[in-house]
Amino acid sequence: MHDVFQRLVQLLDSHQARYRVLLHPAEGQSARVAEIRGTEPGQGAKAMLCSLKGADEVYGLVILSGDQKLDMKKVGTALGGKKAQLASAELAMQLTGCVIGAIPPLSFDSRISLIVDPQLIERYTEIAFNAGRLDASMVLATEDYLRIAQPRLLRVTQELPAESTQAG
Repeated sequence: MHDVFQRLVQLLDSHQARYRVLLHPAEGQSARVAEIRGTEPGQGAKAMLCSLKGADEVYGLVILSGDQKLDMKKVGTALGGKKAQLASAELAMQLTGCVIGAIPPLSFDSRISLIVDPQLIERYTEIAFNAGRLDASMVLATEDYLRIAQPRLLRVTQELPAESTQAG
């Protein structure tokens, strides 16, 4: 698990990215992690490994704002099919080297397409994410993230009614 953290540090350093590392107690809840990091819940880059239903070896690492929810039909369309599903914990570990919750918003595996919902990068000048470990986070300048990751930008979140008062 710590090798993903080291790869991230090396990658960001090699691109002269502006980032900081925060070590903290292991936490799986987005809102709680944001509180620990001193960032807004929406600033958290939630990384969700998805696979295309009915297709082998079609994967997408979908990055969205921590306060949003994925629309699996939109993700499925982005991956070239009808509907996507979340990858199992075992598959996520196998493909990313991380437990679910610790997957960073960067892919080190060429089989995984990187898709970022633009709401995340439009709202914040810095994004925060778990850095391959549940007890370490990074806060990275959004423009450096885009320059290094070069993701596909695509709206993949659920549309909420404008006057909705439901908490996501």
